[in-house]
Amino acid sequence: VAITSNDASITGLNIKRENAPVVGVLALQGDFREHIEMLNMLGVASREIRLPRALCALDALIIPGGESTTIARLVLQYGFLEPLREFCASGRPVWGTCAGAILLARDVDELDRPGIQAMDIQVQRNAFGRQQQSFQSQVKIDGISDGKFPAIFIRAPAITDVDASVEILASLPDGKIIAARQRNLLATVFHPELTTDVRLHNLFLSMID
Repeated sequence: VAITSNDASITGLNIKRENAPVVGVLALQGDFREHIEMLNMLGVASREIRLPRALCALDALIIPGGESTTIARLVLQYGFLEPLREFCASGRPVWGTCAGAILLARDVDELDRPGIQAMDIQVQRNAFGRQQQSFQSQVKIDGISDGKFPAIFIRAPAITDVDASVEILASLPDGKIIAARQRNLLATVFHPELTTDVRLHNLFLSMID
Protein backbone atom coordinates (compact mmCIF):
# COMPACT_ATOMS: atom_id res chain seq x y z
CA VAL A 1 0.00 0.00 0.00
CA ALA A 2 1.57 3.26 -1.11
CA ILE A 3 0.76 6.19 1.17
CA THR A 4 2.07 9.70 0.62
CA SER A 5 1.76 12.92 2.54
CA ASN A 6 -1.08 15.22 1.51
CA ASP A 7 1.34 18.13 1.66
CA ALA A 8 3.63 18.17 -1.38
CA SER A 9 5.93 20.79 0.18
CA ILE A 10 8.98 20.01 2.26
CA THR A 11 8.18 20.61 5.94
CA GLY A 12 10.93 21.64 8.32
CA LEU A 13 13.63 22.13 5.68
CA ASN A 14 16.63 24.09 6.93
CA ILE A 15 19.35 26.01 5.14
CA LYS A 16 22.32 23.85 4.11
CA ARG A 17 24.49 23.08 7.11
CA GLU A 18 28.14 23.93 7.56
CA ASN A 19 30.49 21.39 9.16
CA ALA A 20 27.76 18.80 8.79
CA PRO A 21 28.15 15.48 10.59
CA VAL A 22 28.42 12.22 8.70
CA VAL A 23 25.28 10.12 9.11
CA GLY A 24 25.18 6.54 7.92
CA VAL A 25 22.13 4.55 6.90
CA LEU A 26 22.31 0.77 7.21
CA ALA A 27 21.83 -0.33 3.60
CA LEU A 28 21.20 -4.06 3.81
CA GLN A 29 17.48 -3.93 2.93
CA GLY A 30 14.52 -1.59 3.23
CA ASP A 31 14.02 2.17 2.91
CA PHE A 32 17.64 3.28 3.19
CA ARG A 33 17.58 5.34 -0.03
CA GLU A 34 14.62 7.37 1.24
CA HIS A 35 16.53 8.27 4.41
CA ILE A 36 19.55 9.25 2.31
CA GLU A 37 17.34 11.57 0.26
CA MET A 38 16.01 13.23 3.41
CA LEU A 39 19.53 13.76 4.74
CA ASN A 40 20.62 15.18 1.40
CA MET A 41 17.75 17.68 1.52
CA LEU A 42 19.05 18.79 4.93
CA GLY A 43 22.59 19.27 3.61
CA VAL A 44 23.98 16.44 5.73
CA ALA A 45 26.79 14.18 4.55
CA SER A 46 25.35 10.68 4.32
CA ARG A 47 26.65 7.21 3.53
CA GLU A 48 25.04 3.89 2.69
CA ILE A 49 26.54 1.38 5.14
CA ARG A 50 27.05 -2.14 3.79
CA LEU A 51 30.12 -3.29 5.74
CA PRO A 52 30.78 -3.17 9.51
CA ARG A 53 34.09 -1.34 9.13
CA ALA A 54 32.25 1.64 7.60
CA LEU A 55 30.64 2.37 10.98
CA CYS A 56 33.91 3.81 12.30
CA ALA A 57 33.65 6.99 10.24
CA LEU A 58 30.11 7.89 11.33
CA ASP A 59 28.77 10.45 13.78
CA ALA A 60 25.31 8.85 13.79
CA LEU A 61 23.43 5.93 12.26
CA ILE A 62 19.91 5.27 10.97
CA ILE A 63 18.53 1.73 10.80
CA PRO A 64 15.70 1.91 8.26
CA GLY A 65 12.32 0.30 7.91
CA GLY A 66 11.99 -2.86 5.87
CA GLU A 67 11.47 -6.53 6.65
CA SER A 68 12.73 -7.06 10.19
CA THR A 69 13.48 -10.78 9.84
CA THR A 70 15.42 -10.17 6.61
CA ILE A 71 17.44 -7.30 8.08
CA ALA A 72 18.16 -9.35 11.22
CA ARG A 73 19.38 -12.24 9.06
CA LEU A 74 21.63 -9.97 6.99
CA VAL A 75 23.00 -8.29 10.13
CA LEU A 76 24.19 -11.71 11.28
CA GLN A 77 25.34 -12.80 7.82
CA TYR A 78 27.55 -9.73 7.28
CA GLY A 79 28.96 -9.63 10.81
CA PHE A 80 27.16 -6.46 11.90
CA LEU A 81 25.66 -7.59 15.20
CA GLU A 82 28.52 -6.87 17.62
CA PRO A 83 29.73 -3.74 15.75
CA LEU A 84 26.18 -2.34 15.90
CA ARG A 85 25.94 -3.10 19.61
CA GLU A 86 29.28 -1.35 20.15
CA PHE A 87 28.13 1.63 18.08
CA CYS A 88 24.99 1.98 20.23
CA ALA A 89 27.08 1.71 23.40
CA SER A 90 29.50 4.39 22.15
CA GLY A 91 26.99 7.17 22.74
CA ARG A 92 26.66 8.11 19.10
CA PRO A 93 23.02 8.62 18.09
CA VAL A 94 21.17 5.69 16.51
CA TRP A 95 17.64 5.93 15.10
CA GLY A 96 15.58 2.88 14.24
CA THR A 97 12.47 3.36 12.10
CA CYS A 98 9.86 0.56 11.97
CA ALA A 99 12.02 -2.56 11.43
CA GLY A 100 14.96 -0.57 12.80
CA ALA A 101 13.03 0.00 16.03
CA ILE A 102 12.44 -3.76 16.24
CA LEU A 103 16.18 -4.41 15.93
CA LEU A 104 17.00 -1.86 18.65
CA ALA A 105 14.49 -3.31 21.14
CA ARG A 106 15.61 -5.38 24.11
CA ASP A 107 12.55 -7.63 23.81
CA VAL A 108 10.60 -8.49 20.65
CA ASP A 109 7.61 -10.75 20.20
CA GLU A 110 8.14 -13.44 17.55
CA LEU A 111 11.56 -12.49 16.20
CA ASP A 112 13.50 -15.69 15.53
CA ARG A 113 16.95 -14.04 15.31
CA PRO A 114 18.76 -11.88 17.84
CA GLY A 115 18.57 -8.15 17.34
CA ILE A 116 20.86 -5.42 18.62
CA GLN A 117 18.92 -5.31 21.91
CA ALA A 118 20.35 -1.93 22.91
CA MET A 119 17.18 -0.08 23.92
CA ASP A 120 15.10 -0.96 26.97
CA ILE A 121 11.78 -1.29 25.17
CA GLN A 122 9.48 -4.19 24.33
CA VAL A 123 8.07 -4.33 20.80
CA GLN A 124 5.22 -6.26 19.22
CA ARG A 125 5.71 -6.92 15.51
CA ASN A 126 2.84 -6.25 13.05
CA ALA A 127 0.82 -4.69 15.87
CA PHE A 128 -1.47 -2.86 13.45
CA GLY A 129 -2.16 -5.74 11.06
CA ARG A 130 -0.88 -6.65 7.63
CA GLN A 131 -0.07 -4.56 4.55
CA GLN A 132 -3.75 -3.93 3.82
CA GLN A 133 -4.17 -2.22 7.20
CA SER A 134 -1.47 0.37 6.47
CA PHE A 135 -2.57 3.88 7.36
CA GLN A 136 -1.47 7.46 7.96
CA SER A 137 -2.22 9.48 11.09
CA GLN A 138 -1.40 13.00 12.22
CA VAL A 139 0.40 12.62 15.57
CA LYS A 140 1.82 14.95 18.20
CA ILE A 141 5.48 14.20 18.93
CA ASP A 142 7.35 15.69 21.87
CA GLY A 143 10.25 17.74 20.56
CA ILE A 144 8.54 18.45 17.23
CA SER A 145 7.04 21.93 16.89
CA ASP A 146 4.86 23.52 14.22
CA GLY A 147 1.99 21.06 14.34
CA LYS A 148 1.42 17.35 14.13
CA PHE A 149 3.55 14.90 12.17
CA PRO A 150 2.20 12.78 9.25
CA ALA A 151 3.07 9.31 10.56
CA ILE A 152 2.86 6.49 8.00
CA PHE A 153 2.30 2.99 9.41
CA ILE A 154 3.06 0.01 7.14
CA ARG A 155 2.92 -3.39 8.88
CA ALA A 156 4.12 -1.38 11.83
CA PRO A 157 5.19 -2.66 15.22
CA ALA A 158 4.15 -1.04 18.49
CA ILE A 159 6.18 -0.35 21.59
CA THR A 160 4.30 -2.19 24.33
CA ASP A 161 6.50 -1.54 27.37
CA VAL A 162 9.41 0.71 28.29
CA ASP A 163 11.95 0.99 31.08
CA ALA A 164 11.67 3.93 33.46
CA SER A 165 14.69 5.53 31.77
CA VAL A 166 12.93 5.64 28.38
CA GLU A 167 11.21 8.87 27.33
CA ILE A 168 7.91 8.33 25.50
CA LEU A 169 7.71 10.86 22.66
CA ALA A 170 4.41 9.88 21.04
CA SER A 171 1.44 7.57 21.56
CA LEU A 172 -1.80 6.90 19.72
CA PRO A 173 -5.19 7.48 21.40
CA ASP A 174 -5.45 3.74 22.17
CA GLY A 175 -2.24 3.93 24.20
CA LYS A 176 0.13 2.29 21.72
CA ILE A 177 3.57 3.89 22.01
CA ILE A 178 4.91 4.87 18.59
CA ALA A 179 8.05 6.91 19.37
CA ALA A 180 10.54 6.77 22.24
CA ARG A 181 14.03 7.89 23.17
CA GLN A 182 16.61 6.49 25.59
CA ARG A 183 19.89 8.38 25.89
CA ASN A 184 21.40 8.30 22.35
CA LEU A 185 18.80 5.89 20.96
CA LEU A 186 15.64 6.92 19.11
CA ALA A 187 12.89 4.55 17.97
CA THR A 188 9.87 5.30 15.79
CA VAL A 189 7.52 2.55 14.62
CA PHE A 190 6.38 4.51 11.55
CA HIS A 191 8.14 5.74 8.39
CA PRO A 192 9.20 9.44 8.46
CA GLU A 193 11.35 8.80 5.38
CA LEU A 194 8.23 8.21 3.24
CA THR A 195 6.86 11.70 3.90
CA THR A 196 7.97 15.16 2.81
CA ASP A 197 8.43 16.22 6.44
CA VAL A 198 12.03 16.39 7.65
CA ARG A 199 11.31 17.51 11.22
CA LEU A 200 12.03 14.10 12.77
CA HIS A 201 15.30 13.91 10.86
CA ASN A 202 16.12 17.35 12.27
CA LEU A 203 15.29 16.09 15.76
CA PHE A 204 17.64 13.15 15.28
CA LEU A 205 20.42 15.40 14.00
CA SER A 206 20.03 17.57 17.10
CA MET A 207 21.11 14.53 19.16
CA ILE A 208 24.59 14.64 17.61
CA ASP A 209 27.16 16.36 19.85
